[in-house]
Amino acid sequence: QVQLVESGGGLVQAGGSLRLSCAASGGTFTSYAMAWFRQAPGREREFVAVVRQSNSRAYYTDSVKGRFTISRDNAKNTVSLQMNSLKLEDTANYYCAADEALYCSTWGCYADGSEYEYWGQGTQVTVSS
Repeated sequence: QVQLVESGGGLVQAGGSLRLSCAASGGTFTSYAMAWFRQAPGREREFVAVVRQSNSRAYYTDSVKGRFTISRDNAKNTVSLQMNSLKLEDTANYYCAADEALYCSTWGCYADGSEYEYWGQGTQVTVSS
């Protein structure tokens, strides 16, 4: 029912910045928790950040705290990920995810990729030295 389309990926030098965007359609955007995950070749998919549907509170994995910022624009049906001070280990395909029924009482629930029903196709972020 819901379609998610990511954009904004590209090649950037270490220490630089990128801003990813995810456009949602086909549902009521304000009802969805919105998250970013990433996956590098040969590695497991890992959680990056999430913003709640109710009050826009955000949670980040430890490795990106202080460098990445997730935000949502309910008027535009978009969620963004501002990435600063990029490191080589940030290189990955970044995916947007959403779930309408995801109302978690713990942050660990939001960080579990199996909880999300809808996924975008991904956008590649490559950090070079």
